[in-house]
Amino acid sequence: MTEAGPIATLPAEPRLPKAAPDGLVAATLLAFLATAGLFYVNIMAAIVDGLVSGLGLSEAQAGQVGSINIYGAAAGALVSVFLVRRIPWKILATACLVILIGIDIGSIAIQTFDLLLPVRAAHGFAGGILTGSAFAVIARTANPDRTFGMLLFVQFGLGGLGVMVLPPLAPLYGTQALFLSLALFSAVTLLMLPFLSSYPPQDVKTEKPAAVRWTPFLLTLGAIFVFQAANMGLLAYIIRLGLSYGLDRAYVSTTLGLATWIALLGPLLVMVFGLKFGRFPLLLWSMVLTLAGTAVFHFSGNLLAYLIANCGTGITWGFVMPYLFGMTAEFDKAGRAAAFGGFVSKLGLASGPMIAGWILAGNGGFPLLINLALIALAISALIMLVPARLLDGTRVPTPIAQLA
Repeated sequence: MTEAGPIATLPAEPRLPKAAPDGLVAATLLAFLATAGLFYVNIMAAIVDGLVSGLGLSEAQAGQVGSINIYGAAAGALVSVFLVRRIPWKILATACLVILIGIDIGSIAIQTFDLLLPVRAAHGFAGGILTGSAFAVIARTANPDRTFGMLLFVQFGLGGLGVMVLPPLAPLYGTQALFLSLALFSAVTLLMLPFLSSYPPQDVKTEKPAAVRWTPFLLTLGAIFVFQAANMGLLAYIIRLGLSYGLDRAYVSTTLGLATWIALLGPLLVMVFGLKFGRFPLLLWSMVLTLAGTAVFHFSGNLLAYLIANCGTGITWGFVMPYLFGMTAEFDKAGRAAAFGGFVSKLGLASGPMIAGWILAGNGGFPLLINLALIALAISALIMLVPARLLDGTRVPTPIAQLA
């Protein structure tokens, strides 16, 4: 029997298997990571309804809670730009996920609007940092388009499940079912983290950045903001809208779940069409369908009309946004414009529920909310078609950016 030194006798530390950096498993894990910070956006309708029916908040207060969550995320996304190259991304992601879990569990005990507002703002801030960091990591993969596609499937798929399952639980268990589901999602994502590769930052050659084409770029940003605000303003209250038209809660939840899954057709069609037909005709007809689908919400008292409206607007939402983000990338090849487009998108997502809450608080009612959404969507269509036509005239085929 030979004697070895103390270091030599220590068994090697077991290493967890890592998913292939550019494989499908890694794409799925990264999709969960990017979704965890903003998963509440995908179940926003369930959260707003739960805050009203489970906690007793007013429609306006519930909308403000949802909005402040996303405003916090927008701020966090900006901060992540400066953190991701200074702090190892796994350490940053772990810290953010632990904070998200703690805040979501702590939110269960909060019973007042005044306290819930700053707490959810902090939650959004941590989630925004996590999402921004995850997008930076996805950009380091060999095939980021596929990972962004997987991200959409995770968001739409699990979001559909959330809005189907959670609304019936809110009247019975209050907000704990909502916040526990968010905490559970973050916990599962935290367990996935060790199986991801390191994805170190790639060395980028320093080149003088090309000038941004400001006029069409700003028009695109304006279209993104208005489009996101109009859609999220309705989506945040879509459960309350169905109930106000006399629909059964179970039917509303099932409809929203199915509509979210059917909305996967939107990004799938983007992958099929690409830029073969140019952006202008695709955006024109998709916005016509968006306006038609939104108008059908006026007939939500009819079961089929409510289903058609949700499915139609869900598909076009998932179809239009990838093209808009692709347009931002066209105006600045250095990638700064696309990153800022994501920030503006979050501002729109946050502003929609806030404005909708004010409308409902002022006794405007859901018919007025639908009409204002129609006006906003029409304005967005007019704005986006100008830079789309410009890009089609000088088009060089490039990959379409995905929904952020």
